[in-house]
Amino acid sequence: MGKVLTFEIEAGALAAVENAAIASYKFVGSGDEIEADKAAIDAMHNTIDAMAIDGHIVFGEGDEFESPKLFDGQKLGAGGKEFDIALDAIEGTTLAAKAMHDALSVLAIAPKGGLFHAPNLYMEKIAIGANYPKNIVDLDKSPQENVKALADFKNVSPNQIGVCVLDRPRHAGLIAALREVGARVYLIPDGDVAGVIFTTKSTSDVDMYMGTGGGPAGVLAAAAIKCLGGQFEGRFIIKSESDKQIALKSGLENLKQKLSVDYLIKGPVIFAASGITNGTLLRGVHMRNGGYETQSMLLNSETRKTQRVKTLRPFDK
Repeated sequence: MGKVLTFEIEAGALAAVENAAIASYKFVGSGDEIEADKAAIDAMHNTIDAMAIDGHIVFGEGDEFESPKLFDGQKLGAGGKEFDIALDAIEGTTLAAKAMHDALSVLAIAPKGGLFHAPNLYMEKIAIGANYPKNIVDLDKSPQENVKALADFKNVSPNQIGVCVLDRPRHAGLIAALREVGARVYLIPDGDVAGVIFTTKSTSDVDMYMGTGGGPAGVLAAAAIKCLGGQFEGRFIIKSESDKQIALKSGLENLKQKLSVDYLIKGPVIFAASGITNGTLLRGVHMRNGGYETQSMLLNSETRKTQRVKTLRPFDK
């Protein structure tokens, strides 16, 4: 049986994030989040629509009232096999507009039915890198217990465990608990997909990601983790009857269920990301030798491909 996620699908995914990164780069430092986002969305939309697929945006830039392109449920592509697509044309729109580190363009693509249709609700998340025992960390454990479990396995003290957390007021208790046990807390202003990926990098000081963020971003992070190895667990936060109905509509049967990578990503998946601004994960777009130089990440769970790609695109004539 041949591979489902072919070179052509990889190339299309890579081009989509590269083109979005280049388009938004023109607004880096402008302070204009709306125009930066619009430019990235337009470029990514046009690239995906030219791919030889029958694509379905499982989740993207919100509903069609929020965004006329790349909206949730939109059909894209020039025709072919059916694929699910999840994306964020700019993960970290504020980061890009303010020329701060770690703004990315990200996309995941899988055969039809491969990506969980995450509701737009907050999700608890915990992630670690590869080569740990299964279930060594758990959302039902306290932050202190999770830090101690990793420290014990690595035979180090808790102050040698780095935990990445979004810098948000809602995480004040989590941050206090992590610091109480002695963990090093790495706060990031935005971009929890990147935060999860940090846990898989041997050159990173981050051992674990914890906190709450958007559900769709959790699926994108799970796609990357599936390609890179490691563990991810998520659980939706249901605060009201409205939240409950939204979660049930997404197909979630157990509202308290802890969601594994294999629940969120069924089967093979490609994950692609391109740097917009310089960051820990990827270098941003730069003007070089008559064109835009990009650095991207291309991951394929089916072939186990883990590739960094540097591309030079000529300036528009």
